[in-house]
Amino acid sequence: MAGYPRTTTRLNHIEPVPRRIRAEHGGEMLLDTTDALYVWEWANYPQYYIPRRDVREDLLVTEGVTEESPRGTVRLYSFASAAEPHPPPVGRLLVDPVRPELADTFRFEWDALGGWFEEDEEVFVHPRNPYSRVDALRSTRAVRVELDGVVLAESSSPVMVFETGLPTRYYLNRTEVGFEHLVPSPTVTGCPYKGTTSDYWSVRMGGVVHEDLAWSYAFPTRQLLPIAGLVSFYNEKVDVYVAGELEERPRTHFSD
Repeated sequence: MAGYPRTTTRLNHIEPVPRRIRAEHGGEMLLDTTDALYVWEWANYPQYYIPRRDVREDLLVTEGVTEESPRGTVRLYSFASAAEPHPPPVGRLLVDPVRPELADTFRFEWDALGGWFEEDEEVFVHPRNPYSRVDALRSTRAVRVELDGVVLAESSSPVMVFETGLPTRYYLNRTEVGFEHLVPSPTVTGCPYKGTTSDYWSVRMGGVVHEDLAWSYAFPTRQLLPIAGLVSFYNEKVDVYVAGELEERPRTHFSD
């Protein structure tokens, strides 16, 4: 049994989105709606489905191609501004859905659009799961991070991040991290709850470099401000001692 709460939403679950959702492409707002739907295409988080009436179809073009999806027949759309003869599809309009509430809704490829917004705050990577919770709590439980018996970091005042569906992450002050073992990495990742990482590090141990074991958010989202500038390590790849007890490593590799 995992030592953290799991997400429990079933596949293909549908809920209304109570927030205004917008997304832009090429400096123009492609969609703007207060009637989006959450659709769980897999259990961990949903996708937005957007009513057709709230999408600027003048920015899109379709060649009339349809395909089958788990939610019904969809018509493929690409950007009207695309230069290539057969640009990849960026949106799919449900023209014959298996669920009537999804009729005439668009599902867009997240990375194809320039930016997504809930109300006036940008959202990264994917929609936030309304059933997930993320808390950053200061603790006095001592945390020590080791790799192959070498101490990488040790803190008596960590910030613990509890996120539904993920193991607890321990964020430590930079003064408590052994940077002599860390090598800067160009890796950048994003999280819909925490924002975009500002730093990533690998660990050099002897002649071996262990890729991308630690990261930091210089400018996290306002809800996660307590972790600003702190450093965390992947529990899956290092040994973490909490209050002197070695934690079991998660069997699955998760995001930061």
